[in-house]
Amino acid sequence: MGERKNCKTCSKTDCSAKKRREGESEEEFRERQRLAQRLCGIKRRIAVLSGKGGVGKSTVAANVAVALAAKGYSTGLLDVDIHGPSIPTLLGLENQPIYGEKEGLIPVDFEGLKVVSAGFLLRSQDEAIVWRGPMKANIIRQFVSEVLWGELDYLVVDCPPGTGDEPLSVCHTLECVDGALIVTTPQKVAAVDVMKCVNFCKTLKIPVIGVIENMSGFLCPKCNTVTYIFRSGGGRELCKQMKVPFLGVIPIDPDIAYACDVGKPFVRDFPESPATRKILEIVETIEKKLPTQKESDEQTKEACL
Repeated sequence: MGERKNCKTCSKTDCSAKKRREGESEEEFRERQRLAQRLCGIKRRIAVLSGKGGVGKSTVAANVAVALAAKGYSTGLLDVDIHGPSIPTLLGLENQPIYGEKEGLIPVDFEGLKVVSAGFLLRSQDEAIVWRGPMKANIIRQFVSEVLWGELDYLVVDCPPGTGDEPLSVCHTLECVDGALIVTTPQKVAAVDVMKCVNFCKTLKIPVIGVIENMSGFLCPKCNTVTYIFRSGGGRELCKQMKVPFLGVIPIDPDIAYACDVGKPFVRDFPESPATRKILEIVETIEKKLPTQKESDEQTKEACL
């Protein structure tokens, strides 16, 4: 599962976890070190955000993570959408227990992808999580500091919708979020929330990888014609206004709905789907904008040849 890094033997002299802060208790200092030790093994942290629920954020997060893992990257998928953890359903991991050992919690394995979800803590899928803010912030922190992620190239985080306490807790806990994917739908009421997400990222100094307009048009399974049921282009227009990249559209595809319902990632089971092609393009964008050290070394080697 990967050894726990030790702050005492770490060679990083500029790490803030090396020294105890003024006014910090011993317990607080040790907790901060535990968190730093986990984060040290994660090269790139990607937050998947949405201004509101129901736009397909979790579907995008799950399939981006599966696609990264399929390309050979050591990848983790963290679902901290406390009140609507849908990652277990999307990956067919419902009722999957999560186990722990002395060093921490062990992620659930999905074909090499390391998965942790708030849904794994529920006794049944219809159980409601009735927690107040401090308790939710605590579980978010534990998911990062107490999970045996090991060495990861990418950690994809399915954040709670909106720009309130919960996504703020996620970003603060991760300390450094390398990039954000923002998911919206074509309707004006959803697209306007993109502005809130972009401003949220700017306030926290999180680079926006780009905006994805999901459920943009209906893809007919018989003739492959896309019919625009809702107003289209809202995401693209707002991206121009906010000066952030637009990563494209994903149409409503019956195959995607089927894959989600039966717990199969569509990037694996429907390789010819327009949605799959779009997710793979997004992964290529991630590789270019957020290269891991391995990729950086390879690019340097190629440049020298």
